[in-house]
Amino acid sequence: MRSFTFLTFLLLSISSLFVLAASTGEWTIVQNGTTGITALEVILVSPTLILMMDRVLGDPLQIDGHQAWVELWNLETNTGFALNAITDTFCASGAILSNGTMHRRSALNFPKRTYPPDGDGRQGLRLFGPCDAPDGVGEGCTLFEDPATLHLAVNRWYPSSLRIFDGSLMIIGGTNNATPFYNMFPENSFEFFPKKDNGQVRPSPFLERTVPSNLFPRGFALPDGKVFIVANNQSIIYDVEAKTETILPSLPNGVHVTNPKDGTATLLPLSPPDYIPEVLVCGGSNTSDSIPSANLSSQDPASDQCTRITLTPEGIEQGWIVERMPEGRMMPEMILMPNGQILITDGAGTGYAALDSVGDTIGNSNADHPVLTPVLYDPNAALGDRFSSEGLPNAEIARMYHSGITLTPSGSIFLAGSNPNPGVVENATFNTPIPQPSFHSTLSPTVSGVPKQLAFNQNVTVDVDIPTDLDTSNLQVALMDMGFSSHAFHSSSRLVFMDAELSSNKKSLTFTAPPNNRVFPPGIGYVFVTVDDVTSVGAQVMMGNGANPPVEDQGVPLAA
Repeated sequence: MRSFTFLTFLLLSISSLFVLAASTGEWTIVQNGTTGITALEVILVSPTLILMMDRVLGDPLQIDGHQAWVELWNLETNTGFALNAITDTFCASGAILSNGTMHRRSALNFPKRTYPPDGDGRQGLRLFGPCDAPDGVGEGCTLFEDPATLHLAVNRWYPSSLRIFDGSLMIIGGTNNATPFYNMFPENSFEFFPKKDNGQVRPSPFLERTVPSNLFPRGFALPDGKVFIVANNQSIIYDVEAKTETILPSLPNGVHVTNPKDGTATLLPLSPPDYIPEVLVCGGSNTSDSIPSANLSSQDPASDQCTRITLTPEGIEQGWIVERMPEGRMMPEMILMPNGQILITDGAGTGYAALDSVGDTIGNSNADHPVLTPVLYDPNAALGDRFSSEGLPNAEIARMYHSGITLTPSGSIFLAGSNPNPGVVENATFNTPIPQPSFHSTLSPTVSGVPKQLAFNQNVTVDVDIPTDLDTSNLQVALMDMGFSSHAFHSSSRLVFMDAELSSNKKSLTFTAPPNNRVFPPGIGYVFVTVDDVTSVGAQVMMGNGANPPVEDQGVPLAA
């Protein structure tokens, strides 16, 4: 297996950081830094900056004389600094809007908190604007909150969100109040930011049917502008414009895939000319929702099932196709890689998400038996031959509940978190890891001249420098949204392959941007060139006109 991708791991609160790097097909571990909070939530906000957020429960990082729970991390210097937040960022969701601003749904104030001065964030919204600091390290960047005027219509905790075709965010489900395990106080509705429907929520029969294991629903914007959602063991296609839900086949074998029985899911790469959408859902649990959490066990086996469905009339009629991972996983992570493969990593072999709520916890953890071996999934391989761990060594750190992860423009993977405890603790059975990335250590393609802004359906010619030992007949150009990572899911994560042609002298490359804002919702993306499975550094682009949402349709429609 030829691989030049990087994985990153870090230990608990103020601990050392470990990077698992692949170089010339071999993976090694190097030590590379520390952070001051647990990365419960992770999002890439610029080519060099990652925003991390945690609960207000004792992280060592300080700001203005009190604990910090938001940190901006610089990928080039491997250093971070605290940002001020007003409300608690516990178990929330977020995405980047069409204008490049990071919007983040806030979360619930944890009961009996002893770490002021955070406020209740159940209706909170936060904005992190583009921050082009001259020094490049993010100094001067701020997080904006105004709870009195900028807030949601209802309380939400454990919701999901995603950027849709008009550049706004669709916010899905959640719970109104603290719940120890199952969703006992469900908010079975959708709403949007900026507001639609005069600020009113849209009730969802689908979410009502999927209680009680329906926290953090997994949703994806489809290339026709509709939205696929899976929660518990059920799925729908939601038409944002018509406000209708189309019921899809249930997941086979009674497997549940949303919190507190977290599997993971991804929209597989979209390819021209038809951009046919397929969804892959992996892991979770097949235990019944009728079993009280106290009667569940940290030793209950996680599901090894992956299911895949093609979202065309023929594919929906065929239903979900079952595959099997090498081992079961609860709370796994799936990362789209620029070559179209999917990295499956982290999670536990037994138990559940959440903490201190099943009958036989391991310390405070509802899960046990960390799964330490990453797996690559090749969606284009034959059924039965898609999973491989060849060349991937075992990790040294358990990635359990409350982990965060993201692909970075360098091709590395920033991985952090894991803290199934009521707060930051040391010497627990499962501590809290925090992450960092690395850099390419082998010759790879380089790309220059990528415009800062691209129109939909635009032809673009860029300069390339391709090492002579790479086979240029195997060339791919991908436009990617890295997504927002929380609770075994990457909201808005997306990869769209683009038609591309290399010049005869192999010095320039012409590619065509996605046809419209439904195939790739307008906003920030990264262009990667992969030659012979070796990937360039990604170039950040603004897809579309960069206007504030909601934006009008742009580009050309897909052929009927």
